[in-house]
Amino acid sequence: MFNETLGIIGGTGWLGGAIAKAVLAKALVPVGNLVISNRSGSHPLSQHGVRLVADNQDLVDCSDVVIIAVRPEHFASLNINATGKTVISLMAGITAQAIAAQTSALAVVRAMPNAAVEIEQSFTPWYCFGEVEGAIKILVQRLFECVGSSAEVQQEDFIDYLSALSGTGPAFPALLMTALANQAMVAGIPAEIAQLAAKNVVVNSSQLLASHDAQQMIDALVAYRGVTAAALQTMTQGHFEEQIGRALLAGAAVARRGLMA
Repeated sequence: MFNETLGIIGGTGWLGGAIAKAVLAKALVPVGNLVISNRSGSHPLSQHGVRLVADNQDLVDCSDVVIIAVRPEHFASLNINATGKTVISLMAGITAQAIAAQTSALAVVRAMPNAAVEIEQSFTPWYCFGEVEGAIKILVQRLFECVGSSAEVQQEDFIDYLSALSGTGPAFPALLMTALANQAMVAGIPAEIAQLAAKNVVVNSSQLLASHDAQQMIDALVAYRGVTAAALQTMTQGHFEEQIGRALLAGAAVARRGLMA
């Protein structure tokens, strides 16, 4: 348990709220050291001992570390002074330098969790800008381990790229699952069965990857020269991996371009 006071601007939204609940459940900080802002100044989390404030600056003033969990387009109107504080940004497309300039923060941590925070299965990369103390880095790592796994990256550009990879959360699996189901229906499979089969592939069968090396599994299936090998070969010949690469670069380009322009 850490003794720092942790404030979450946007702590009643889906992302900030999921993190707040995980922090409470894992007892990362004493319950009285968790502060969230809400315009009404009331929220069910207060029943668990969380401090609620109606003003964002009040939250900043009483916090050692401030998490900004608002939509990127709302950051420009977020008028806070975080002088001497560490700010953790969960916003895509806004640089650490821009955050430091607007908030006067001593240090900024950019982090990119995804929707899987809801089930504590997010992978969250994070990057430090400015003078981030070792103890705060440990806090950041433990914070995001409350909602899954986490790793520090040494270049801010990596956060922008990973915004399009891990930051998209279930988007790519959802696209694959939809495509598999749709193509099965095109082949005449009844919709209910097609959807069950596709869900099994994406949600259930993929759990084998938790304990198996992905490339070794692909190599073994291709070597078997069966039905799966034929399907994989067709996808490879269709430049599947290159298409994924283009998708990631397109997403990363948006993040690098920034959302404050």
